[in-house]
Amino acid sequence: MSADIVVIGGGPVGLAAALYAVRSGLAPVILEPRAGSIDKACGEGLMPGGLQALTELGVDPPGHDLRGIRYLARGRAVEADFSAGPGRGVRRTTLHGALGEAVAAVGVEVLPFGAAEVTQDGATVTVRTDDCGRAGPTLTAPWVVAADGLHSPTRRSLGLDRDHAAVRRLPVGSRRSARTAESRPLRRYGLRQHYGIRPWGDHVEVHWGPHGEAYVTPVADDLVGVAVLSRQRNPLSDGLAQFPALRERLGGAPVVTSVLGAGPLRQRTTHRVAGRVLLAGDASGYVDALTGEGISLGLAHARLAVAAVVAGDPQSYERSWRAATRRYSLLTHALVQATRPAWGRRLLVPAAATLPPVFRGAVNELASPS
Repeated sequence: MSADIVVIGGGPVGLAAALYAVRSGLAPVILEPRAGSIDKACGEGLMPGGLQALTELGVDPPGHDLRGIRYLARGRAVEADFSAGPGRGVRRTTLHGALGEAVAAVGVEVLPFGAAEVTQDGATVTVRTDDCGRAGPTLTAPWVVAADGLHSPTRRSLGLDRDHAAVRRLPVGSRRSARTAESRPLRRYGLRQHYGIRPWGDHVEVHWGPHGEAYVTPVADDLVGVAVLSRQRNPLSDGLAQFPALRERLGGAPVVTSVLGAGPLRQRTTHRVAGRVLLAGDASGYVDALTGEGISLGLAHARLAVAAVVAGDPQSYERSWRAATRRYSLLTHALVQATRPAWGRRLLVPAAATLPPVFRGAVNELASPS
């Protein structure tokens, strides 16, 4: 089979890349072995910039409008409203379903296979597909956009996984290898579950505890998502024990979804482009979910990757990716490092309450369109 562009991964970013491709006059094919609307451990809060990008694609998923962000810790709270209009809390499955309907409406083919092997020459990329060992069609296209997630097999197969490449280069047991292991970035993990309760506010709440954060996102009139991010790999119930006020607020609310997890969150890449293959979304690298910009940033990646393909200049994507990702990377990395020590976590909310213009500025810098 042949196409103008093959999109590896049928999550929100891959589906958006296909929509941008169609709008640019290209004929895409999507590879996604999982059927239906795919759930994922995700904060589920769309920043105003991400909501605007979806609107421009003709996608309007239902959810719960969000006015801004509220930080809470040790009986104190500080909040910042979005200046660019509301965001929206949207169930991951709802978002995926809305994008899937838009892709189906423009006739994009979604093949139920994964990418088993990606090879290329100067003009063509060849993707061999399979499904649990069952061989599928072999696709050829001038370009590939890989949006296959946080632990992207495509990224690793192309040698673009920075941490994996660094470990592979160092001899086991060497002093340098030991130092590298000690200095690796903080590994953090996320767990998420939903509770059948009426939202008590229209902000995303971030509760700061001694070892992690709890994120509360209203996603419907009778549903809130609760996610816990921490360096500790404990059950969700143990994570929520850090937040007695939140646990009391949830009370006896029914649990309506199973726990989903993700991590380690930090994923570094050497490059975002390898020949005619471009990485987008979490596959292109990820700092942390702390600032909640993942979907918005992924949609920007999809748009910029397709623009580079249309221009026939894949290396321009490296530049545009860096520009789009810069503020997220700088602010998120700074916040993760500042709250790494226990004293940093204790001081964050008081500091934000003392300097509300700084807090509002940071929130709206991340919320604005990429």
